[in-house]
Amino acid sequence: MQIELRLLEYFLVLADELHFTRAAERLGISQPTLSSQIQLLEARLNTRLFERTGRRVSLTQAGKLLLEHARRVFYELEQAKAEIGDLQGLQRGSLSVGCAGGHLLLKAAAKFHARHPKVQLSIFDMRSEETIDLLLNHRLDLGVIFLSAEDPRLDSIHLFDEEFCLVVSAGHKLAGVPSASLEDLTAIPLVLLPKHYLVRQFIDEYTAAHGVELFPIMELSTMEAIRFILSIQTLAAIMTKSYVTQIQDPSLVVIPLIDVPHRAVRLVYPKHTYLDQIRTKFIQYVLEIYKPLTA
Repeated sequence: MQIELRLLEYFLVLADELHFTRAAERLGISQPTLSSQIQLLEARLNTRLFERTGRRVSLTQAGKLLLEHARRVFYELEQAKAEIGDLQGLQRGSLSVGCAGGHLLLKAAAKFHARHPKVQLSIFDMRSEETIDLLLNHRLDLGVIFLSAEDPRLDSIHLFDEEFCLVVSAGHKLAGVPSASLEDLTAIPLVLLPKHYLVRQFIDEYTAAHGVELFPIMELSTMEAIRFILSIQTLAAIMTKSYVTQIQDPSLVVIPLIDVPHRAVRLVYPKHTYLDQIRTKFIQYVLEIYKPLTA
């Protein structure tokens, strides 16, 4: 039995979208054409890959199994292309990176683009858990994430230890204090990331271990949004030191937090990944920025 790569490509896009019209638009074909090609693939495999209930589309168990193997097939093809591309140098190609805060890679991205302008670089600001999932499903090339313990599925390179700090506007009542304690945090209106963010989980775990529970008055999903809302002078936020150092906003005051532990930021990729020239060079530029900080 032969299955054309074209059919697997159609299958992967539909499995990603779970919507025939959107998948067809991504593929540049008509919706009836996509439907007929999926039916052909199902006939070749003699099984249903998708359940169709009204407008809802979902993967069957067979579809989930094929998805895992199809992603592996295309990943191996990308690995082969990467190794072949190394024979031709860094004249073209692409690199996708998931990052727990895009600010962490701005300098590395600028250096990479200046030296390799024909390589398409995509940096996605996303939660660490999302980055790991997409790396393991071969939908990202590299990740820069919070990783407090070694993950057996990943190779990792330690970049630096992130610190957490209290950030307020220059007009806030705490703007002149030298440091803040956990008890101080319970007495002021706080803005935090939502609970499903790893940074927030670090904060909650630490405060809970010391018998303190924080009840933020507001939750926002990006550091930039939190930065903006701090113009309300009664609010304070817990933010990463790397972010506030990067933005250098004179309207904000950074207050050290007493005894709050640091968290490791690491560059990661799946074990047994072939590091082509593109990935190797980008890692080199990242290390040139962060290794002097840990030396």
